Amino acid sequence: MAFFRALETKRKNGRKLFSDPFAIHFLDSGLQLAVKASNIPLFKSYLNKIIHKKVPGAYSSGLARTKYIDDLVERTIKGGVTQVMILGAGFDTRASRLNFLQFIPVIEIDHPNTSNFKIDTYKKQMGELPKNVTYCQIDFNKESLDDLARKYGFSFTKPITIIWEGVTNYLTAEAIDNTFAFVSKYPTGSYVIFTYVHKQILENPGAFFGGGKLLKDLEKMEERWTFGFYPDELSSYLSRFGLTLMEDLGATEYRQKYLPERTEDGYEFYRVAITKKNRSTIADFDLQLDPGA
Repeated sequence: MAFFRALETKRKNGRKLFSDPFAIHFLDSGLQLAVKASNIPLFKSYLNKIIHKKVPGAYSSGLARTKYIDDLVERTIKGGVTQVMILGAGFDTRASRLNFLQFIPVIEIDHPNTSNFKIDTYKKQMGELPKNVTYCQIDFNKESLDDLARKYGFSFTKPITIIWEGVTNYLTAEAIDNTFAFVSKYPTGSYVIFTYVHKQILENPGAFFGGGKLLKDLEKMEERWTFGFYPDELSSYLSRFGLTLMEDLGATEYRQKYLPERTEDGYEFYRVAITKKNRSTIADFDLQLDPGA
């Protein structure tokens, strides 16, 4: 995704969906060179063909998804949200590149290895870390999100927007349940923006263009996908946690919304949903009884 964002930032022809001047610094030297050469017509055509051959539809889906989530986050901030959390932040740069987050406290949660690499990269390229970001490191084999909340003193009294992008498809059903249970502790007016894959891609990869090859490639890279939702079951699932599904779009829909002139086939199984906390749950009452939570 950092590579895709860097390519979009470098693009000269046509309207850019967004600009991310930080993305290129997370890439190795070979990918940085590819980004710098990406406006040379022959190389650009070759690069697009290679990307589409390896992961059909991922490029346009990734670009449109990034812009879609940016817009959803902005919508929640305008609606009164006063803090943002990015779960599995990776090389997400929204806290730095989105002007409307400049004065919004952002909590980034990730494994120490990824978080430290990101911190070191920012220090080298910017000279300092973004002042609005708190970097929270967690090893899920040793700690839970509840442990992390106590350690860093998370505020459960202010509405929050939680961004959970590119993560759920690697988790277990139990981990998904535990995360939404944690999310449900935040007050009414909070949001979760998350991605997921259509469960059918896991059960019948051939139902989607490029699906079979993608899952085989992921197996080889030891990045096997383990979880998905059926879209028509998502709303009832979220209601268990006091969450209301506001919007749920697949790649076909958000590509058409943001890249009608640059759309392509593939990755139709990748979806973005936004859900809102609208009612109290048992977790809210537990939180009130546990001052340390």
